Amino acid sequence: MELPHVTALECTLCGASYDPEQLLYTCPEHEGVRGILELRYDYGEVLDRFDEELDGAIDSQWKYRAFLPVDPSVDPVSLGEGGTPLLNAPQLGAELGIDVRVKDEGRNPTGVLKDRASSVGVTKARAAGYDVVTCASTGNAAASLAGYAARGSIPCRIFVPGDAPEGKLAQPLVYGADVLAVEGSYDEAYDLSMAVTERYGWYNRNAAINPFLVEGKRTVGHELAEQTRDSVPDWVVFAMGDGCTVYGGWRGFREFDELGFVERTPRFLGVQAEGASAIHDAFHDHDDVDDVAETVADSIAVGRPRNTVKACKALSESDGDAVVVSDEEILAAERLLGHTEGIYAEPAGATPVAGVRAARRAGIIEPDDSVVVVVTGNGLKDTDAALSAGGEVDPIAPTIEEIDSRYGESA
Repeated sequence: MELPHVTALECTLCGASYDPEQLLYTCPEHEGVRGILELRYDYGEVLDRFDEELDGAIDSQWKYRAFLPVDPSVDPVSLGEGGTPLLNAPQLGAELGIDVRVKDEGRNPTGVLKDRASSVGVTKARAAGYDVVTCASTGNAAASLAGYAARGSIPCRIFVPGDAPEGKLAQPLVYGADVLAVEGSYDEAYDLSMAVTERYGWYNRNAAINPFLVEGKRTVGHELAEQTRDSVPDWVVFAMGDGCTVYGGWRGFREFDELGFVERTPRFLGVQAEGASAIHDAFHDHDDVDDVAETVADSIAVGRPRNTVKACKALSESDGDAVVVSDEEILAAERLLGHTEGIYAEPAGATPVAGVRAARRAGIIEPDDSVVVVVTGNGLKDTDAALSAGGEVDPIAPTIEEIDSRYGESA
């Protein structure tokens, strides 16, 4: 593969540099997966190839193809990912007491922001001739990878924790993937996916360690920068699981600032559940970091995040912050987002809304600040949680009198 615009794969810990045209997941100088790699670009070459107008019209993330680590001659495996709307949210803002917009990533083809990464990963896997793609997932990455693997005609094998929501597993099964439910946690499923990758040579989509996957995620930052060129928010808010999504968003926005496409960058707020708070705890230098993950927001239920370094880098470089919220606050935020703006988010997708409330209480976000919350996944991903958030269905008799008794003249 030819990558004339990519100069190196660089270790985030020791700075060691490697050839970007090889598939290398982590720096071999470090034990395990600690040596997370990051791509470096020749931005002169990138800008020579980038001839798009930044006018807010975004058909897909491939508008930013010049910024992606894909051979220029390769046809991408795409389902139309990216180009998601940035919605004004005045009713939500009134409830939160602040100016709010919502970037609705639940509009992506499989219903999740991870489609941005899967498109890049499967494109690279197919171009390199891999026979199988794999990943570990609590459900969303599994569905996303399976959909793109089907599109790219590559067999897909997924490892999920045994308690993954059934609704999320329906998607990869329909897409034809082998879904293997590991009797254990997400972290155990992750470890197994790494072991089989090493033994069988499958292409591993795990965005936490595959340096090419976060590059797809950073297009959400490019889009946010383009969509807010005339009104850059004070804060952008992401939920955090493994940590690569918040970093991808920050890196994309920062790139467009450094290239002069926007006049400034926002501060980034990372939000975690109380039961899975390792990145928050590391950012705030807590000594009692717990690697147990228990939260209703299964998409961010990660006990041992692999991208803690990158996530904390995004928060510190942006002069941002991190907060934690309870499961009750997450479900209340899911309900609030639906009631006020008609946006149906899974628990992890609504977590940033709960985070804004927590940050307002703590004085982190000021009353005059403007905020963009990034909803990373659609509520159809977890209907059981949605029912917990939304309340009960009311059974009624099939008579007009029943309606009269409930609503009277207001009906």
